[in-house]
Amino acid sequence: MDKKELENRVIEAIKTCYDPEIPVDVYELGLIYDVSLKSIDGSELSFVDVLMTLTSPNCPVAESLPMEVENKVRHLTEVEDAKVEITFEPPWTKDMMSEEAQYELGFM
Repeated sequence: MDKKELENRVIEAIKTCYDPEIPVDVYELGLIYDVSLKSIDGSELSFVDVLMTLTSPNCPVAESLPMEVENKVRHLTEVEDAKVEITFEPPWTKDMMSEEAQYELGFM
């Protein structure tokens, strides 16, 4: 499997994670800032780093949501390990949502 195909599978796994207060997945909400894949020593398995944010620093799922994303990515057969890092720079705004998410939530 090539890197782009695996990246797409990782994104699809992330899209199964939802903020429990908002009926849109975290990827379409714009909470995922970066997905980085790397192999070590030419291994077929990849290590995945995900940089994400939350809708606010006081988000009630601040501990569970990043762990859910990490676990969903880690369970892909091509992934050796996954790590999620949380950042609040830049701060999340509704403008970061996809058009689909904005439509679903009535912003369009």
